[in-house]
Amino acid sequence: MKKLLLASGILLVCFAAYEYFTQPDVSNLKKETPRFTAFMRQRENEAKASGRKARRYQLWVPHTAISTQLKSAVLIGEDDAFYQHEGYDLDQIKDSFVRNWEKKSFVRGGSTITQQLAKNLYLSTSKNPLRKLREFLIARRMEQELSKRRILELYLNLIEWGDGIYGAEAASRSYFGKAARDLSVREAVLLAAVIPNPRRMNPARPSRRVEYRFNLILSRMYQYRHLSDEEFEAARKSPEIAEPQTVVEQK
Repeated sequence: MKKLLLASGILLVCFAAYEYFTQPDVSNLKKETPRFTAFMRQRENEAKASGRKARRYQLWVPHTAISTQLKSAVLIGEDDAFYQHEGYDLDQIKDSFVRNWEKKSFVRGGSTITQQLAKNLYLSTSKNPLRKLREFLIARRMEQELSKRRILELYLNLIEWGDGIYGAEAASRSYFGKAARDLSVREAVLLAAVIPNPRRMNPARPSRRVEYRFNLILSRMYQYRHLSDEEFEAARKSPEIAEPQTVVEQK
């Protein structure tokens, strides 16, 4: 048994070393704006396999052109320790391990925003432990090469926000008919609320699950003083939704 554990440990160390020295060069992300990701390619292959034509609607915008409230809502909903960690959050990892152990299945990944970005850019949605290790190593390299501001900018421009919808600007125009800089607090929080499963949850027509996440994120934003009393109360109401813009395909 000891020999087996030792051999497994050696193999794991060798794999980690190999992955570390064969990682993608993330330094070019400092200035380059990737238009296509491994995740988009996976979605395209899935569409082809089912006989459908893949859609891709994406509009790249700089960090300054995205609502401050959307950025706050995403950070609180996905990774509230983003500015404190170096690519991974040990508390989240421990919590995820406990929950997965209790459920006897993989129900929570505990990935930070940096890890999610690494997965989107270079990997896949597979829950294979080796894929998670690659995600971890790439995220660490990203944190070394890129600023937090740039990591968040990339994340908000590349993540999936619906079937064929990628990035905050495309999502804002698709669901609310406006630019990402012009989102109301309620709209921003609704967009953040659907990130865990954007193809099943619609921010413009929120289900009970979306409303639950909306209320949780909104309450935390208020608790952390990202919102005034007036903004908090206004966001809890349900204003009319603007007509969305037509989704167009991009190659």
